[in-house]
Amino acid sequence: MTALSNLKILDFSTLLPGPYATMVMADLGAQVIHIESPNRADMVRTTGPFADGVATAHSTLNRNKRAMTLDLKIPDAIALVKRLVLDYDILVEQFRPGVMDKLGLSYAVLKDINPRLIYCSLTGYGQTGPYRQRAGHDINYLSIAGINGYSGRRGAATPLMGIQVADLAGGSMQALVGILAAVNQRHITGEGQTVDVSMTDGVFALNSLAGSGYLGAGVVPQPQSFALNGGSFYDYYETADARYLSIGSLEPKFLAGLAKILDEPRIETLGIQHNQRQQDATRELLASIIGGETLAHWTTVFANEDVCVEPVLRFDEACDHAQLQSRGMLVEVDAFDGTKQRQIGSPFKLSAADINYRHSGAPLGYHNREILEELDLDDNAIQILNRSGALG
Repeated sequence: MTALSNLKILDFSTLLPGPYATMVMADLGAQVIHIESPNRADMVRTTGPFADGVATAHSTLNRNKRAMTLDLKIPDAIALVKRLVLDYDILVEQFRPGVMDKLGLSYAVLKDINPRLIYCSLTGYGQTGPYRQRAGHDINYLSIAGINGYSGRRGAATPLMGIQVADLAGGSMQALVGILAAVNQRHITGEGQTVDVSMTDGVFALNSLAGSGYLGAGVVPQPQSFALNGGSFYDYYETADARYLSIGSLEPKFLAGLAKILDEPRIETLGIQHNQRQQDATRELLASIIGGETLAHWTTVFANEDVCVEPVLRFDEACDHAQLQSRGMLVEVDAFDGTKQRQIGSPFKLSAADINYRHSGAPLGYHNREILEELDLDDNAIQILNRSGALG
């Protein structure tokens, strides 16, 4: 049993936000067809690193999905989408607002074919507002949403994150919640609806702590202005071998434990205070102590201590971490060349449903014939489609 095996999704998205959302649903059992242009393939297919000539990001983001090519500028391709919508009741698209309308694939058109259709549009700025047609990337959405304005060190440039926070947390995950909320409402009403997801809206909504301080009390968040953004000793500390240790011992019992382990009582007496000068003094004290030993030393010291201190690992080291290993966060997935590829596993652990890893991302158009045959098209009809250019 899989949790989403009753959901059938047409995925018109590319790059990261949409494909990640549909990958999660595919892992949970949804039947997903990833529809791509035969003339302008998803950039993720052509962006390295590569394994055996295949982009590793594409192999992961499109696992468990069937791959179909359709040239949406060809009327026969549009007709095929309309046939698929009779059976596939969720659609995810990531074009700029109005593109699907011009193609003749708007929600207004498709809901007449299938009133149960859930139609998710995932864009940088949403379907309305003055920025609706504006181009953007993760870095822009974080900036517009105010998060970059209080992230990082005082007087320093805003740091670049290693992951795309707005794309994934503001886009993919918000789309998942919106789609599944619409599915639940469809159980009640029997009707579908549109889901308008803006990555900027999604990441703006994550300003829950600092944002509430401004909106409720008029306190404008600044870099290093509160406990969790560098305004306290809650921080990263460089070790003797130029690695880093994360210290998050904010609660009194953890702070007391940290002071005892480091044999430095001033850490507790200074760190418990909310005065900025005392917090800075605590940070300087910790920096001088942590800087005197290697990361390996501190990892051993804190290995069995419950005080919210952990090493900052490289990704390759994280893959070997016992906690992530025990949680099944690394899996081997069948690739289309007969080999297996190591990938990041699903974070969801459901007691009564399985997570399936059927195959990695498929070659461009790999499932065209299989899908067309499911639409009861014979060889002659498929040849006609090929000649029309609908499949590329």
